Amino acid sequence: MTPDPLSQLRDIHLPMPGGVWPPAPGWWLLAAVLLVIIWVLVVRLRRHYRRNRWLKAAKAELNRLHEAQVFDTAWFGELNGLLKRCARTRYPERQPHSLSGRAWGEFLLQTGGHTPPLCTAVIDAMVAASWQATPECDPQQALAQARLWLRRQRC
Repeated sequence: MTPDPLSQLRDIHLPMPGGVWPPAPGWWLLAAVLLVIIWVLVVRLRRHYRRNRWLKAAKAELNRLHEAQVFDTAWFGELNGLLKRCARTRYPERQPHSLSGRAWGEFLLQTGGHTPPLCTAVIDAMVAASWQATPECDPQQALAQARLWLRRQRC
């Protein structure tokens, strides 16, 4: 009698369980893509911070001007000087530091954004207040326009 062929078969052997390491090639690719994205974000954030570092100093100076007790010709001169330094940093190719009078006011209006636009009357009065014996511009309105202009200057 012939032996039963099924009895000669070996039992089922399960494969060894796979480890977590090394990961599959798809995981390596995903990790590389994520590292590149993180690196690009870090570089962009650093560049953005460096480009807008001057804004922090300008806002501190504007707050110092806000706390001043005397709003005279010299005060308006300091306010215009602050805005000119900021404009020179933000728009060096347009040479705003060489502008004065109506041209300086037009520059502020052009670079101040459109929604809502800066108030032309306040800007003109603020620019002219630097040369008047008694400034006719309201300092609080001038500060509000200066803050609005600075807020719109981020790179």
